[in-house]
Amino acid sequence: MALVVKSAVRKYLKGMRASGNFFKAMDKHLSDELTKAVWRAKQNGRKTLRPEDL
Repeated sequence: MALVVKSAVRKYLKGMRASGNFFKAMDKHLSDELTKAVWRAKQNGRKTLRPEDL
């Protein structure tokens, strides 16, 4: 499942280019970070993610 909106990232890059592999790696990185954040929130007895979970 894609988590990253490619058009928004391309707009942010302002003229820079990004390969298809970049977006796959970015999705993987984001997915890994979200998994860790969910785990941390659960360990603290919460169902709400907070900035400190990242």
